[in-house]
Amino acid sequence: MSLRTRITEDMKTALKARETVRLSAIRLLLAAIKQKEVDERIEMDEPGILAVIEKMVKQRKDSLSQFEAAGRADLAEVERVEIVTLTAYLPEKMGAAEIDAAIDAAIVSTGAVSAKDMGKLMGVLKPKLAGKADMTLVSQRVKAKLA
Repeated sequence: MSLRTRITEDMKTALKARETVRLSAIRLLLAAIKQKEVDERIEMDEPGILAVIEKMVKQRKDSLSQFEAAGRADLAEVERVEIVTLTAYLPEKMGAAEIDAAIDAAIVSTGAVSAKDMGKLMGVLKPKLAGKADMTLVSQRVKAKLA
């Protein structure tokens, strides 16, 4: 089953179960996917949909920290539920050892030796690790290895 089909089926399930917060998050996700398709005049594929989901999760995490700082526990709880709902569609994240192995392989394949080569290295790593690892964490590990 494709990711888009799974999201649509989950929306129907949430609608029947009257799970309003979950339904709202899924509808927002489908709207974001549709908006991206309309803006770029393309049919979204799996990596594109995953990128939209990751962006939405990042937005929810930022909102969550803001709500907690402002003492808005009610809104923070809604954001937590939306984060859980959205992360269910993401593939399982890679562990630190797997990330390090991918970085080491990329260093060998690109011949990177200094921080100047970081852009070339990240260009090789991003397609391989997108959706599977937090790219901020990957970037930090690459900096540490090239330093």
